[in-house]
Amino acid sequence: MVDAVVSYAVQKLGDFLIEEVSLRRSLRENGLWLRNELSFMQAFLKDAETKQAEDHLVQQWVFEITSVANEAVAVLEAYSLDAAKDGDHSAGFVDRLKACACICQKEAKFHYIGKDIRSLKERVMDISRKRDTYGITHINNNAGEGPSNRENDQSSTLIRTLRRAVSYADEDQFFVGFQEVFQRLLDELLKEESRQNVLSIYGMGGLGKTTLARNLYNSPSLLNKFQTRAWICVSQQYSTSDLLRSIIKSIQGCHEKMLKLLKEMTETDLETHLRNLLKERKYLMVVDDVWHREAWESLKRALPDNNNGSRVILTTRKEDVAERVDGKGFSHKLRFLNKEESWDLLCKKLHPENKMSSADLFSPSMKRLAKEMVEKCRGLPLAIVVLGGLLSYRKGVDEWQKVKSHLWQHMKNDSVEISHILSLSYNDLSFELKQCFLYIGSFQEDHVIDAEKLMHLWLAEGFIPRIREHMEDIAENFLHELISRSLIQVAETFFDKILTCRIHNLLRDLAVQKALEVNLFDIYDPRVNLVTPFRHRHAIHTQTQRYLSLDLSKLKVRSILLLDKKFKHLDDKKFIKLCTTFLHLYVLDLQNIYIVGDKLPDAIGNLVHLKFLGLSNTNLFKLPSSIGKLKNLQTLEALIDDHCSCQLPPQIAKLTNLRHLITRYEVPLQVDRLANLRTLKYIRCDQWKHSDASRLVNLQELGMEHIMKSYSLKSIGSLKSLITLLLVCSYGETFPPLEPLSSCENLQRLWLSGGIEKLANLNNLPKSITVLVLQSTHSTGLEEDPMPILGKFPNLRHLELSRAYKGKKITCNSNSFGQLETLRLVNLGNLESWHLHTTAMSVLKSLSIFRCSKLKKIPERMEHIAVLDGNQSKLAYYYRFPH
Repeated sequence: MVDAVVSYAVQKLGDFLIEEVSLRRSLRENGLWLRNELSFMQAFLKDAETKQAEDHLVQQWVFEITSVANEAVAVLEAYSLDAAKDGDHSAGFVDRLKACACICQKEAKFHYIGKDIRSLKERVMDISRKRDTYGITHINNNAGEGPSNRENDQSSTLIRTLRRAVSYADEDQFFVGFQEVFQRLLDELLKEESRQNVLSIYGMGGLGKTTLARNLYNSPSLLNKFQTRAWICVSQQYSTSDLLRSIIKSIQGCHEKMLKLLKEMTETDLETHLRNLLKERKYLMVVDDVWHREAWESLKRALPDNNNGSRVILTTRKEDVAERVDGKGFSHKLRFLNKEESWDLLCKKLHPENKMSSADLFSPSMKRLAKEMVEKCRGLPLAIVVLGGLLSYRKGVDEWQKVKSHLWQHMKNDSVEISHILSLSYNDLSFELKQCFLYIGSFQEDHVIDAEKLMHLWLAEGFIPRIREHMEDIAENFLHELISRSLIQVAETFFDKILTCRIHNLLRDLAVQKALEVNLFDIYDPRVNLVTPFRHRHAIHTQTQRYLSLDLSKLKVRSILLLDKKFKHLDDKKFIKLCTTFLHLYVLDLQNIYIVGDKLPDAIGNLVHLKFLGLSNTNLFKLPSSIGKLKNLQTLEALIDDHCSCQLPPQIAKLTNLRHLITRYEVPLQVDRLANLRTLKYIRCDQWKHSDASRLVNLQELGMEHIMKSYSLKSIGSLKSLITLLLVCSYGETFPPLEPLSSCENLQRLWLSGGIEKLANLNNLPKSITVLVLQSTHSTGLEEDPMPILGKFPNLRHLELSRAYKGKKITCNSNSFGQLETLRLVNLGNLESWHLHTTAMSVLKSLSIFRCSKLKKIPERMEHIAVLDGNQSKLAYYYRFPH
């Protein structure tokens, strides 16, 4: 990642030199020198980054180059934003006078930027001298030649050795939590199906994919069924020819003549030879640790489908690889162990020979410590096994307490494999994905992260490629890719929408380590009571008051995340100091913090570079007019709670770069001037009627509340880009005609909370809808069965009816709900019967029924997927969607 950081700085310097044609000669020369020198150093960095783990001199050299690159980017971005602000003038006489004044200001800024670039130049010269002084000359001896075959061979050998070393369940006693999954996958492999079938196992590194595959591979049931068997490990660095040779040697043996023949064969020859070898055979093949679909495709050609029941087991960390290797195959996502399984695995690792219950193995104090530590492993088998090995040669409560105090450091020191295995997933990411992944490390351990907020932070931090119209789509793709790669986990969903996510503690530890190496952020440590000068993003998890008392005026801090759960009140004087000290801030998150005085000080207007401002769950019911100075603001989150409103000043309409406005507000606001808005939640209906919605050409998500029957929804029909729509009536009210919604041709998610008077109103909903929630009160629910109409929606995949129907019977006609995957029936108190035609809901995967007490029987073919539960606890997160 380091070379990419430097590359970005080189690009920024180049852009600056091109755009600023009137630079002083000395400034231009120094800027050009800095760009060229960083560009030269970049050629050495990729190799240096791989060697820094073994060589502390190289590590320091890399650290200093990264610091200079980050500092250069911070200087140039601060200047470009200042220049944009100064250039925003009209054509009047007063404005021309202001423009003249700005020329003088620009010269002053050139003076300061020149001073900064001279300072950076001196640091780069010092870095170059250190390389010579300390003899750091072995970096990238083969610069420009690319990695040698020898390096690739060494890397592949290391990976294969580690995979053998860390497969924790080679012995039966470690085979915990897999019994049920093992039997299910074994049944799939033993199915009487003649075509070749590929079974994919995927999940995070360390979950036990290879362990499970090996147990299947060695199962007596399969040993008897497949006489021809082979196992290959692909990994990130692979050679198709070597993999083909490995399979052939597994089948034909390794005698000298065969080895010589294989060595001389081309890839095409090897492919043909293997196909002929397997032509009449029924085989079982394990293809372990696949990272890219291309690797599987290159092998697949050599594995013939003989229609004799041959099977392939494939393991991968990537969901997209698992899902696409075979359109008709079977893929299984490996889960984390639950608390009981985790404890069982630790006990068996510590005392494999002991048949007693776990309660008899430890003293009460040691058992308490062990349970606390195993809980930190969050169900990751590899981490639990390493922990067990660590504790097995440390005796007594005091020794175990020491391990607990520095758990992850002890585990990394005790097992090189655990760091290496987790690093593989990180190393496979692109530069942009690496930044997004590392940034998650700035949140605390076990923190549940709001997915929407995380994507908005990525945008504000500049991690998303600057394709203006599609940045949010790219951010969402990045989120899904990190989930697909098993680097972050989904915590909560609302149908197909990811609400929250989390990161495993070991992966977070990796993210923090890598982030500190490249100076991406700093986590304030009150024990040393200082921050690293070259890290411009600060996360504060504890002792916020001490952090705010530091003198940070000389640092160009660009983001502050106040995540200290114990810090509840921010003195307005300290807030003013913050706004006058951190003038380069892009991100300021004050969520869950109360400002003394119940008012956001006018000083917020000083933070003119701000792109993200988080004020949710605070006591700020009114924002000052100075917020209109934040011309670069992209996201404003100010949800006080589910009921209270925040008074926004009219100056909000000046924030033309605003993309996400998430707050409840009452005073009418000219939101139609905010043409870049993508998200608007939660506007009152009586304010919306004064807006020209046709100007909101980019709006994709709209939340509207306090709707009454007397209002009109006509203007919503002009929102052609709308994808998600939440409409909430005032309590006991019914919706006005829904016909205008039919013009929202791209609408996919629709939540209607309120009464619908006429069933025919549902016919007006756009047929593009994939998610539909109909929620009402008992007094305003539909009298007629809505299912015959809803069943005709061709794209509907997820449906919830909550108090939306007062009748006794629902009917799903033939061929209805052809795409429906999820159905929730909630609080349908009068519902007694459900008629389901044999061809209706043919692809339904999930059925949940809550508080439908009179519905005594459900269709027989739904029984295997139904969740029948009178407990409403699951509904708690449903309502996060509309907040």
